[in-house]
Amino acid sequence: MAPGPPPTAAEAYRPNTYVSLPAELNSEAFDASPEKRRAEAERLAIRARLKLQYQLQLNNPNPPAVIEDPALLRWAYARTHNVYPTFRPTPKTSFLGALYAIGPILFWIAVFKFDRDRKEKLIQQGEYKRPFSVF
Repeated sequence: MAPGPPPTAAEAYRPNTYVSLPAELNSEAFDASPEKRRAEAERLAIRARLKLQYQLQLNNPNPPAVIEDPALLRWAYARTHNVYPTFRPTPKTSFLGALYAIGPILFWIAVFKFDRDRKEKLIQQGEYKRPFSVF
């Protein structure tokens, strides 16, 4: 009796106990709920509309001076003008905010103090004559 055709790679695949499944083969990734599928379809429809709008501008026989990519405009708006609704204060962002706000002030205080101390030391040693000042 002749054996049947050899099994395909998908049929022969058995998960390894020492290695996790790749994302493409993970059943949770492609067995999405109807809500996830609907949301994905809406996102794809928005992308298709934006792509069509850009291609219509690009292939216009009388093109405007500047061809704007609506998807890029939306991305730039979300990145720059719409930061605070999605901003999460974390210890890192709090530290960076304090560093950028207080850091330059502390730097200039230190620079002026060291310069003043250096001049005062030179004046006390007699190597620097204090300039005349009315104030």
